[in-house]
Amino acid sequence: MFAVLWSLQLRSQVQMDKKEIGNILDSWHRAAGSADFDAYFNLMTSDAVFIGTDASENWQIEEFKAYAKPHFDKGKAWNFKAVERQIYVNDEGDYAWFDELLDTQMKLCRGSGVLRKESGDWKIAHYVLSLVIPNENVSEVILIKQEKDDRIIEELIKQ
Repeated sequence: MFAVLWSLQLRSQVQMDKKEIGNILDSWHRAAGSADFDAYFNLMTSDAVFIGTDASENWQIEEFKAYAKPHFDKGKAWNFKAVERQIYVNDEGDYAWFDELLDTQMKLCRGSGVLRKESGDWKIAHYVLSLVIPNENVSEVILIKQEKDDRIIEELIKQ
């Protein structure tokens, strides 16, 4: 009997965590859409990483703040809205990961990331944004980006 109650309590906590995480992610996206710099970055950990759609966009939190600040200061950052989202929570309830399909100014994008619970609050620790490319268009996209990609690969191999 105790095991059944314990299992139900854990399942209930996971569902509450998933709802809270979904609300946090929605608030984070809304904060960018309304150019609320503090609200946006207060939902991230102090050691967060943001990976954007360009190969050069692998930012530690302070670098990302420096990149984002001028956009937020103009009153217009980016505006993402989740149209689909999956959230997963580890057994200990202190880490979660997710993936989401986003409606953005770039049309459909995919976001994925990790949240960490700090002092009882969920914070975004890692976020990856990527463009969604239909399989039937991949060959065209490769042709568009191959020259730049080849240069980047060559530079990275030299390091």
